[in-house]
Amino acid sequence: MKNKSFALHVPPDARSYCEELYNQYQFDFFLSRPRRTRLGDFTVKPGTTPRITVNVNLNPYNFLITYIHEVAHCAVHYLYKGRLRKRVAPHGIEWKREFERLLQPVMNENIFPEDILAALLRYSKNPTASTGGDTLLFNAIRKYDEQALNSGRVALVQLNEGSSFVFQNRQFTRGILRRTRVLCTDKASKRLYTIPAHALVEAC
Repeated sequence: MKNKSFALHVPPDARSYCEELYNQYQFDFFLSRPRRTRLGDFTVKPGTTPRITVNVNLNPYNFLITYIHEVAHCAVHYLYKGRLRKRVAPHGIEWKREFERLLQPVMNENIFPEDILAALLRYSKNPTASTGGDTLLFNAIRKYDEQALNSGRVALVQLNEGSSFVFQNRQFTRGILRRTRVLCTDKASKRLYTIPAHALVEAC
């Protein structure tokens, strides 16, 4: 079943464009409960309609960026579907081009605050798999995220290497950044884990 519940979660001036993308790319859309490891996702299986989800707790600007991020995956899927000789990386050059192209109509001050817009314009030239990996953009977005601000948590990527933090009720030590995830050590077990750079954690 199709679902257009994104309409009330994006800035008002972006709603018609979001619906235009929804109608053009023909995907099912669902709001998701908050997830610690992802803001949204795109999935498609043979013989089924593509599916996009976005976390329900995102502020309107983060929701819009995440929504377009996932629609870009859908656009790439339709562009290269059936071209078996061409392997398309999830966040490769094809996705980067589509994401930048799809962002263009909303990159203006009627939709984004000036601080987010400036960071987004720079980020869109070479977008990464997660906005959490771009400190300037992440910090600009987070200023408008009341839930994050009120929780006293910070993004893992903002901590210095060697810092201690709590994530999912376990204590870790932050290690090096590996693209969109951070290598961390569980203090109790000494085992290594990779945690999304944008994950909200409690600094010790």
